[in-house]
Amino acid sequence: MKIKYSKIVYVFIGLLLINFLASKFYKRFDLTEDQRYTLSEATTSIVENIDEIITIKVYLQGNFPAEFKRLQTETKLHLEELKNINKKIQFRFINPEDIGQKLIDNGLEPSNLQIQENGKLSEIVIFPWAVVQYKNKTENVSLLKDIISNSQDQQLKSSIQNLEYAFANAIHKVSSEKSKKIAIIKGNGELNDISIADFLRTINQYYHLAPFTLDSVEKQPQKTLKSISNFDLAIIAKPTEKFSEEEKFTLDQFIMNGGKTLWLIDNVQAELDSLMNTGEALAYPRDLGLTDLFFNYGIRINHDLITDLYSSKIPLATGNVGNQTQFDTFSWQYFPLVNSQNNHAINNNIEAVSLKFTNSIDTLKNNIHKTVLLQSSPLSKPEGTPKIVSLNSIAQQENQQNYNDGDKSIAILLEGEFKSAYSSRVKPYNTNYKDNSTSTKMIVVADGDIIANEISKGQPLELGVDKWTNQRFGNKDFLLNAISYLLDDTGLINIRSKTIKIDFLDKQKAFEESSKWQLINIIFPLIFLALFGLIFNYYRRKIFQ
Repeated sequence: MKIKYSKIVYVFIGLLLINFLASKFYKRFDLTEDQRYTLSEATTSIVENIDEIITIKVYLQGNFPAEFKRLQTETKLHLEELKNINKKIQFRFINPEDIGQKLIDNGLEPSNLQIQENGKLSEIVIFPWAVVQYKNKTENVSLLKDIISNSQDQQLKSSIQNLEYAFANAIHKVSSEKSKKIAIIKGNGELNDISIADFLRTINQYYHLAPFTLDSVEKQPQKTLKSISNFDLAIIAKPTEKFSEEEKFTLDQFIMNGGKTLWLIDNVQAELDSLMNTGEALAYPRDLGLTDLFFNYGIRINHDLITDLYSSKIPLATGNVGNQTQFDTFSWQYFPLVNSQNNHAINNNIEAVSLKFTNSIDTLKNNIHKTVLLQSSPLSKPEGTPKIVSLNSIAQQENQQNYNDGDKSIAILLEGEFKSAYSSRVKPYNTNYKDNSTSTKMIVVADGDIIANEISKGQPLELGVDKWTNQRFGNKDFLLNAISYLLDDTGLINIRSKTIKIDFLDKQKAFEESSKWQLINIIFPLIFLALFGLIFNYYRRKIFQ
């Protein structure tokens, strides 16, 4: 008897010990195939550095369809993972039904969704937003990616896939201070401030920005070079005037000293405004004086125009109704929509990028590693310049067989130790010259308008959104990723490369086969129970006969 009771005591003590150890040592295991609940090092680092309470309000509570319940569930699971790392993260889900107008006033726009249930379409309104609050800072987080070109299932997949980046990015914004400095190069006819206002407003949340005019190099070259060396990155956005040797040398030495550069270059003069006025315009090569600089770094921007059957649309007047001019939109082969092969963190999981009068780029052999980030579609071709570009081509039926010289490089990342373009050349001015750079990076895009937002009633619109069709393109995401990569910013960009596998129910098929599966779910259990009863009674009788 004593042995029996002693075993019970041992078991009881063992259970107490296991519970005590479990309370001290906590470990979660991600058994999913795509490791969707395993957080990246960048996210972990950001969350671990939170030193005060951070509150996250999620407005995904209430009655909505099963698909969006999944988004709610995935959001909750992700926030639980964040809280597991740092207990200072607190979150709660709120039903926005009674506070909808207040949320709208705070910039949280609702989403209208079409839902198919039992073969019928209905529309609901949800607020797919979260608000992150830390100290005196607040950041809104969109939980539903606005991807107009995709189906609702693809939109949900992209949204779930984007959760880690969305929250990590928001937490990083409210909890960190700016450190890196970006120079917006001026003085050579670059895009004016209102044309790049939306992008500057966005990156100003992360970095210190300042305009930097290269004109001063003419009188104070050494001081100009010293001043620009205080910046980490220089953005050259669609220059239209030729660079002097002193200006080129200053940028070259900025690169040799480890500075990063983002070149957004139009090597052909062609503008839609000129076409709209006359119906046709001459497209001709633009001499910026940068050919030798790029050639030395390992690329050549050609004086051509890419025409692509996969293109965005432009508005044209088609008639009048009363005193009102009527507009329709037409595909314009000189405005290509370019994709990537998702071969890099910069271009992974972004929408097609909308370009205007873009050029092709050739790569040259040297010791610099080159990665093509954007390229034209297979159904494209380059056209030489000078040439007349006419709007009449819109009415012509394009022969697909003529577009057989595609996959042209348009944006290229260059990484490595660069050799100065002024090696073995007379230097424009005396300075502490460097012939070779430390390891650095640059990105060259053969289209200056990639960064230009549209303007309506004198106000800048969001970059990448067509004001006529309201279609959203990947311009802003591409450029934000590019700058983040160039500046090695916290590793957040690598989170965008994360992909997960989500299977969705075929609603139409489920509706059509609903009766069949209902019968199966009702009849099969009954048949199984009947068989079990017959077999059980048969063996029972056999045993007791």
